[in-house]
Amino acid sequence: MKRVIKILGIVFLTLCIVMSIAFFYIKSIKVPEIPVVNVNLKNVSDGSYTGEYFANPVKAVVKVQVKNNKIVNIIIMEHKNGMGKNAEKIIDKIISKQSLDVDSISGSTLSSNVIRKAVEVAINKY
Repeated sequence: MKRVIKILGIVFLTLCIVMSIAFFYIKSIKVPEIPVVNVNLKNVSDGSYTGEYFANPVKAVVKVQVKNNKIVNIIIMEHKNGMGKNAEKIIDKIISKQSLDVDSISGSTLSSNVIRKAVEVAINKY
């Protein structure tokens, strides 16, 4: 019985060490920089524009509706996000500020930046 408890203790300790190493490794991975350039909406004609952007493992496809030189709606048509579903809240910030120069959603930085870049790509199709 003592031998079984000792083996279980060693297995548990080993598992804790492996999980700690994995946790710190994942935390050390940097989010890639995605340069997003703000677009002058005064140059954008009324209409709906579709844009997409991919930065492994995140992809976003958006439809941006512009009226009277303002973004009136952003529809996320596709968002492969892993754990970044929360980033979809960024569209409210973009519409509210009428700018791509908004802060990323905490904990969903990569997905936030991919969505912002997809909006930029869409608007640049004017």
